[in-house]
Amino acid sequence: MKKGDTLLDIKNMSFSYGERIILDDVDLSFKLGSVVAIMGGSGMGKTTLLKLIGGLLTPQKGTVTFAGQKVDTSDSAALYKIRRSMGMLFQFGALFTDMTVFDNVAFPLREQTNLSEELIRSLVLMKLDAVGLRGAASLYPAEISGGMSRRVALARTIALDPLLIMYDEPFAGLDPISMGVTSQLIRKLNDALGSTSIIVTHDVAETFEIADYVYMISSGKIAAQGTPEELRHSQDPFVVQFINGLPDGPVKFQYPAPPFSKDLGLEA
Repeated sequence: MKKGDTLLDIKNMSFSYGERIILDDVDLSFKLGSVVAIMGGSGMGKTTLLKLIGGLLTPQKGTVTFAGQKVDTSDSAALYKIRRSMGMLFQFGALFTDMTVFDNVAFPLREQTNLSEELIRSLVLMKLDAVGLRGAASLYPAEISGGMSRRVALARTIALDPLLIMYDEPFAGLDPISMGVTSQLIRKLNDALGSTSIIVTHDVAETFEIADYVYMISSGKIAAQGTPEELRHSQDPFVVQFINGLPDGPVKFQYPAPPFSKDLGLEA
């Protein structure tokens, strides 16, 4: 595959938890070499979408195609093979607390390859150097800051040089400096690896600085899509409300409910 080719293609996907519809007949496409953001309000199915891509969930309808292969949750061997080309940065990092920074990054290399410890050491130090934390290799997660932990988790995510890197709320809980560092790392590492990055996030400013394309999800549908520049100039009420953080608009502040007076028993 070459840059610009479609690495990941989602067609006519629908998924629900019982009667609650999360995604309703959606289409999304991700090109090799691009950084794509998935944005929308809480509970709109963004993280669920990542789980469907990775084969942790099975859609009721539609297909996920990765590098020309269908993601089939019924075929464990094929699914695990596909997953080796995917990396996942979990929300808040999810580091192993009883392992050093070095061993956290080495974990996928030791589990998924037969490389020698000497080569693993070189690769781990290379990945840690890429995120600016080679000097913290011997420390434990409890001995570093939250922002540093996120960067260690990022080094672990790229340990196997995945074609697809998925980020679940990578900016959550970070201070402005750590947020800026993390966003620039996402962009630079994506370009250096020639991979595709999918960012699930609420953070408009940071994301719009590094994303090539943005999908906005609302009520199970793709409510809007386009480049950050196109969305900044959009007159769509949902886009305007989301980007500007307006308290009311298509997404209502009040969850649907009967009249307050009725709940208080003042109406028959």
